[in-house]
Amino acid sequence: MTDTPARLLNLLSLLQTPREWPGSELATRLGVSPRTIRRDIERLRDLGYPVQATMGADGGYRLAAGAAMPPLVLDDEEAVAIAVGLRAGAGHAVEGIEEASVRALAKLEQVLPSRLRHRVGALQAATVPLVGGDGASVDPHTLTVMASAATGQERLRFAYRKGDGEETKRLVEPHRLVSTGRRWYLVAYDIDRDDWRTFRVDRVSEPFATGARFTPRELPAADAAEYLSRSMAGLQPTYRVVAAFEAPAEFVAARLPRWLGMPVATGDTSCRLDVTTADSLEWVAFRLALVDCEFAVHEPPALIEHLRELGARISRAAG
Repeated sequence: MTDTPARLLNLLSLLQTPREWPGSELATRLGVSPRTIRRDIERLRDLGYPVQATMGADGGYRLAAGAAMPPLVLDDEEAVAIAVGLRAGAGHAVEGIEEASVRALAKLEQVLPSRLRHRVGALQAATVPLVGGDGASVDPHTLTVMASAATGQERLRFAYRKGDGEETKRLVEPHRLVSTGRRWYLVAYDIDRDDWRTFRVDRVSEPFATGARFTPRELPAADAAEYLSRSMAGLQPTYRVVAAFEAPAEFVAARLPRWLGMPVATGDTSCRLDVTTADSLEWVAFRLALVDCEFAVHEPPALIEHLRELGARISRAAG
């Protein structure tokens, strides 16, 4: 193999597998001399790849974790697997990684060859997701188009179905995507209505970036999440939820979605949640019940009653 760039990429691909490679085996795989392998290893180190070498009969080369992540080299199968995994994570709004999944998917799909994009699409079409909540599913392609338009500051056109079923066409300047754990929302400036708006992504269809660039406007809030919270609070009834937990605040916070609020410590092994939310009481009850500790709800009365009914139903189901 005389093509040095191609040889370096192949060498890097081998080193990215979790094992240690003897220099002689690398030389055999790549069809070069051990001396060439040593020179190529030094080239990779000069490029920032932390290649470690161990001496002895069982020694060899391996790629260690670095302070910064250098570019990865993926073969076709690996690229397809990652794309499908990211699509699944984005489509199901996996809590804690949802926005990163969309950003990574947008970058990966930009550089995938057409043959691999076809394979990813075929795999996606052949799988059936199990959706929860109200069953509102989001097309990962819609998310990636929106994410790319927001990042590239391109105006975006799409068809939108309002809550009453009315179909409209929108031209917007996308600002940010926000996930609440159950749904995705786009915060954008609506050109035709000359104002900021929020859009449920599961009601969006036929999105495409127009290519027309725009200068970002100042959002009338600290960030997109705060703006979405204000918008939802103005459209839905809100509830003050007060609950006490018999566990440290850090323990409870790690098991509650961020959009529900942060508990405040009342002792070393206790904390209190006091928030106002526009989410349904059924959903709040479900999230509280998932916290693996004893807790007591003080407000609102409707949530207490719902938990009482839920507990009785679960008890009956358990016999």
